[in-house]
Amino acid sequence: MQQFLECSTYIDWKHPLINAKALALSAECLTDDEIAKNCFEFVRDEIKHSWDYKLNPVTCKASDVLQFGTGYCYAKSHLLAALLRANGIPTALCYQRLTITTQPPYCLHGLNAIYLKEHGWYRVDARGNKTGVNAAFCPPLEQLAFPIVRQGEEDLAELYSQPHPSVINSLTRYHTVEEVFANLPDL
Repeated sequence: MQQFLECSTYIDWKHPLINAKALALSAECLTDDEIAKNCFEFVRDEIKHSWDYKLNPVTCKASDVLQFGTGYCYAKSHLLAALLRANGIPTALCYQRLTITTQPPYCLHGLNAIYLKEHGWYRVDARGNKTGVNAAFCPPLEQLAFPIVRQGEEDLAELYSQPHPSVINSLTRYHTVEEVFANLPDL
């Protein structure tokens, strides 16, 4: 479990902004489930999805996502992992492979798996709700943003302690939300 509690370049939970927000989100909580729900709902509802709102800058590090209040799904998953790890809750990054429209090409979609003592690994998707997207925190049931519905799409089983290299490449190589959208990461 230790790898899912680590601080790193992109899940920089020791950053003062992350620590302060993590402490605030857990202040009234009695259980890890309550902390996880508060952190999830904060990232889902208060951090804007970069493409939905056409917001720059492109963020990757959890502290930048928090500072600028925006991020693609991947960056939002980095922030959620950082907030939970700062509270001592093991959190992984995980991915789905989805079509961008109704057919290929494919791209990765970033989400999280949280280790909850009563439920084990539980996946959540803090990408942000909108028409047709209704992700929620309701363990043990998963309510992710996107179901797997098309041939070739899949839930990838791997739990990552750090972001996938293709995600880091897309979020650090391109400088606008439009450039990232034109070059979404895939396997």
